[in-house]
Amino acid sequence: MIGFLAFIQACRLARLVDRPAARLSTSIPTETPTGLPTFTPTHTVTPLSAIPTDLPTATGTPTPEVVQSTATPAVSGSGDSPLGTPTNTPTPSPTPYPPGPPSKLGLFLTKFEPRALEIIERGKPALVKTLEIDGGFARGIKELSPTTLVVGRIILGQLNLDIDPIPLAHEYVNTILPLATEPTRMAYIDAWEAHNEPVADTPDKMRRLADFEAERTRLLGENGLRSVVGNFASGHPPLELWPLFEPALAAIRQYNGYLGLHEYSAPIMQYRSGALQPPGDPPQGDEGWLTLRYRKAYRQQLIPMGYGDIPTLITECGVDGLIKPRPGPEDTEGWLDFVGTWLDNGLRDDPPGVYMDKLIWYDENLQQDDYTKGAAIFLAGTADPRWNSYDILRPEAGRLGDLLAQYLEVHPPA
Repeated sequence: MIGFLAFIQACRLARLVDRPAARLSTSIPTETPTGLPTFTPTHTVTPLSAIPTDLPTATGTPTPEVVQSTATPAVSGSGDSPLGTPTNTPTPSPTPYPPGPPSKLGLFLTKFEPRALEIIERGKPALVKTLEIDGGFARGIKELSPTTLVVGRIILGQLNLDIDPIPLAHEYVNTILPLATEPTRMAYIDAWEAHNEPVADTPDKMRRLADFEAERTRLLGENGLRSVVGNFASGHPPLELWPLFEPALAAIRQYNGYLGLHEYSAPIMQYRSGALQPPGDPPQGDEGWLTLRYRKAYRQQLIPMGYGDIPTLITECGVDGLIKPRPGPEDTEGWLDFVGTWLDNGLRDDPPGVYMDKLIWYDENLQQDDYTKGAAIFLAGTADPRWNSYDILRPEAGRLGDLLAQYLEVHPPA
């Protein structure tokens, strides 16, 4: 099957739209003035030596011990284990993950990538988000993993939320409709995003975004297509603005769509969640300001608004050093850039296993919330060197792809 997909990719027709290379924003757009929610206080950045590596579980009660992918046990998650002093522990030998409940982890793809397809075939991930919208490629993903939800996105500029959003919604639909209604794409791509990480940080902008997403969702829905609305950057939108997004939520309820969110943090995914807060900031329990922020949105806003059953996709997640302020070197970006930081602060000398531990921590939290349907790890394969440090399939990533595939295999879809 993978060889067949490679043949299709080599012989494919020219794209129906011109999609030039663009900076794929993995967190907060560069135009955004701050990398933190507007309501969080200013603070001194925490030294890594003061940050515990893991947090309590969402239930607040101990969970059964899980055998990790390496011989060295992972941090227990008790919340009181500092990163500590470097121990220069040797790279442990891998041991298989044990069986467990269905995983919600998935992949973000920017291009045809045979190694990603091998993970999809083995692990049947919950979600694949793809910028490669070739119909044959989408069909291949579904044939390898019929249960995987496939979300498509084309490269668009930043959405202008200072003007009337209704013409913008029609412009988007006029662009996407010929692509999305092509029979193969329509059969195998489950839902469509629009603009990536819109900056709706004022009431007026949030109202316009809601109207844009509601109209876009309606137009797509009348043509048999589903949409993923929002796709907010990590740490956004400000929680108090969620009620203004109600028209978009009503539209995805009517047309069977999804809410999309991005959740990143650094130097580890747990930073700004639970007890891992800057000095003086209170613990957040089983919630977070960056990762696990979705719980704040649901509990404080969506559930009281009557939208507690809206299905959510974490359409991007992982480690992203572009979100600041944070501990660690200034110029670090993807998870591979933080390997030295991890080692300097006592995490074991097994970067693929360490990152997999963080992804599993996130997955175990997602599994506790029925409304979360999948989380796409950014990213699996890239032709853009700007994103090499995020890529879980680069040679420098070692056996991370194999660890993910093996974990997914023993946490199969429901």
